[in-house]
Amino acid sequence: MGTIYKRGQTYWLKYYRNGKPYYESTRSTKEADAKKLLKKREGEISEGKLPGVYFDRVRFDELAEDFLTDYRVNQKKSLKKAKESVAHLKRHFEGYRAIQITTPRIQDYIEMRQGEGAANATINRELSALKRMLNMGARQTPPKVDRIPYIPMLKENNTRKGFFEHGDYLALKGVLPDYLKGFITFAYKTGWRISEISNLTWSQVDLEAGIVRLEAGETKNDEARTVYLDEELREVFNRQWKARKESQKLTPYVFLNNDGTDKIKRFDKSWKTACKMARIGSRLFHDFRRTAVRNMIRAGIPERVAMMVSGHKTRSVFERYNIVNDADLRLASQRQEVYLNSQKVTKTVTIGGFDAENADGPLAQSGRAADF
Repeated sequence: MGTIYKRGQTYWLKYYRNGKPYYESTRSTKEADAKKLLKKREGEISEGKLPGVYFDRVRFDELAEDFLTDYRVNQKKSLKKAKESVAHLKRHFEGYRAIQITTPRIQDYIEMRQGEGAANATINRELSALKRMLNMGARQTPPKVDRIPYIPMLKENNTRKGFFEHGDYLALKGVLPDYLKGFITFAYKTGWRISEISNLTWSQVDLEAGIVRLEAGETKNDEARTVYLDEELREVFNRQWKARKESQKLTPYVFLNNDGTDKIKRFDKSWKTACKMARIGSRLFHDFRRTAVRNMIRAGIPERVAMMVSGHKTRSVFERYNIVNDADLRLASQRQEVYLNSQKVTKTVTIGGFDAENADGPLAQSGRAADF
C-alpha cells in the first residue's frame, strides 16, 4: 500500500512495485488530488503495469537513440536515411516526453514539414521512423512506452513513370563512352541497382557457365541472387575479361572506369551529355530498373522469376515498376476488339420443329427466326 506525505505545501506519494519504492510528486497542494493519483498508481501496479511516473521520464531523444542503435547493431544499409529522418523529427519533438507525443502533435509536425515543401513520401518515411521508435520502446523490458498514438499517414502518388523504350536505350548506348556501354547493357537487361553493378567483382562471375551471383548480404534486401547471361551479356563479360588481361591491371571489378584503374563510381556528366545527344530528355539510371521489370513481364517471364532477377522483395514495389504506357493501352483495346469480333457468330433458333434459318415459309418471312 502507498502513503501520502507533504514536502512543504506539495503532496507526495510513496508506493511499491515488486518491493521497489517509488516516489512521485503530485504537483498539487490538495490532499484529494494526492489520494486520486495514489489510487491510480496502485491500480496500475495491481494490473502488472509499471507506474505512470516511469513513462513520464522517457523522452524522445532516448527513443531516437535506441532506434539508431538498432540500425547500427544490425548493420542496416539504410542507416543514413534513418539519421536524416531522426534529424527532422528532432526539430519538432526534441525534449518531448514520450507521453507527450500525441496525434495532434504529430499532425502539427506534418503541417510543419509540408510547409517546408517536403513530399508526402518523405514525410511518411519520417513518420514510419517515429512509429518504429515508439514500438521499440513498448517492446523493451521494462517497457519505455505504455501506449502507441495513432500516427496518420499521407497519401502518396507512388507510381514510377520513368522507363526506356528499346529505341531510347539504343540511342543512349550509341553515344555513351565505350567504358559505360557494357555497364548500361547489364542494367537494361537485369534491372540491378547501380551499386550492385559497380561493385560486381570477377569472383562473382562464372564465365564458363554464364552465371553472375550476388551472395546474401551483398544486396539491399540481403537475399542472394543469380542471373544467367544471354548471348549479348556473355559477349559483354568476355570483352571485359579480355580488356582486363590486356591491360595487365588485375583489378577485381568487372566494370572499370575510363582509366581502367578502379570500379565505375560517378558518371553524371557523361550521362547528361549522352541523354542530350540521344535526344531522349532527362533520364535517371534507375529507369533501367523499372524498364527491365516491365520488359520481363511483357516477355512472358513469371512475376516471381522476374523479381528474383531484379532483386525486388515485395510485390507492391514490383507492381509500381510494371508500368503501363500508351502502347500497352492501345494494344489492350485492339486485343479486346479482336476478341469481341470473334464472338459474333450466327445462332440458329428452331421453333416448332422448323429450322428457322432454312425455312422458306411464312414463319421465316414473319421475322420470328432471328440471328443472335
